[in-house]
Amino acid sequence: MLIDIDPDSESPLYQQLRDQVVRAIADGTLHPGESLASVRQLASQFGINSATVGKGYELLRQEGLVRTSRRSGSVVARGPADDPTPGFAADWTERLRTLLAEAVAHGLPDAAIRATTDSLLADFTAQRTDRRKSSS
Repeated sequence: MLIDIDPDSESPLYQQLRDQVVRAIADGTLHPGESLASVRQLASQFGINSATVGKGYELLRQEGLVRTSRRSGSVVARGPADDPTPGFAADWTERLRTLLAEAVAHGLPDAAIRATTDSLLADFTAQRTDRRKSSS
């Protein structure tokens, strides 16, 4: 998986890492059981502190998307085909409420918000479908 960290972004580096892994799971680039690069490898690759990478991986672990062990390192723990993690929907709904509030507060019309949401969700579905076809 190709990870691209932008040190000039307003988003913290650990959050960029976390977000890219989540997107890769959602679009089918990463599958359950697949290994992630080690904390040291990513820290070295991007010239950042290993604690920063560790923080991103820890967020993923807390969310149940990644599991970590000393023997196998960090691996993807779940994917889109798995049942939802218990309690996830309530937390996700609150975060979504905030994102929608931001869009509304910035003046985006409801139709544009819906269209963007539908388009992004369709993209994830199409990417997963394309990846399944190409791996067959």
